[in-house]
Amino acid sequence: MKTKAHKRQIIKYAVFKYAVRFALVLSLIALAAVLVFVAARGAPHINTRLLFGDYGKYPSIKPALAGTLYLILISVLIAAPVGIGSAVFLTEYTKTKSRPVRIIRIAVETLAGIPSIVYGIFGYLVFVIALGFNYSLAGGGITLAIMILPVIVRSTEESLLAVPNTLREGSFALGSSKVRTIFSVVLPCAASGIVTSLILATGRVISESAVLILTVGMVVNKMPANISSPGTSLALDVYYFGSNGYPEEAAATGAVLLVLVVSINILATLTGKLYGKGELANG
Repeated sequence: MKTKAHKRQIIKYAVFKYAVRFALVLSLIALAAVLVFVAARGAPHINTRLLFGDYGKYPSIKPALAGTLYLILISVLIAAPVGIGSAVFLTEYTKTKSRPVRIIRIAVETLAGIPSIVYGIFGYLVFVIALGFNYSLAGGGITLAIMILPVIVRSTEESLLAVPNTLREGSFALGSSKVRTIFSVVLPCAASGIVTSLILATGRVISESAVLILTVGMVVNKMPANISSPGTSLALDVYYFGSNGYPEEAAATGAVLLVLVVSINILATLTGKLYGKGELANG
């Protein structure tokens, strides 16, 4: 026979279960609404002229595609080795519960929570003005590298901590050095999480706008000659087209940007699954 307390527990569980389901459905509806609306408004206006045309004759996102590629290369090439190296140091060469490590982790968490516009102001004051970069893709890329660095450090550290200590101990027992163990055992086992973090960081670079407004100059009508030239990105083109009387181009650029971000997230998920299957097969 069920007691009143037991019945109350059942009711609470049922209410919680349906509330969670409702929240999930609501989130999926919101996501689907954004995807469908942007796709429906932008897809009909996507064409080769918009993607690869000469901006001197009509609006085109060709300079934005080139600028976005530059920004990805600069930011990831800078942030990836620094972020992965920092995570390796924190997990493999320090005591995880020591005070300095806790302070560093708090600092990383704080940096991860700083609004992107603050990074933009920092990049503007340091790279554009103090160091004389002026508005350039280099300054924007370095600022983005600083912004995505905490994301890479946190994700990589979590992946490294997930590697069982028995693998490290087995490698040491076979006579391997610390460095050899890290590169031959630990990093390969954590590769799925590291690759996923890099892909997600790339997605954030593509979708960022506040930082770039203050650092790259938002030159939408000219192809960048090199990384020291001012430029633009897809996210900046959405803002520019929308605020200068090009609603169709803004919607189309938003659709292209959305496709890239969704594709990157799917790629990150698939990469993690493939690496996971590979590790299981090797194991």
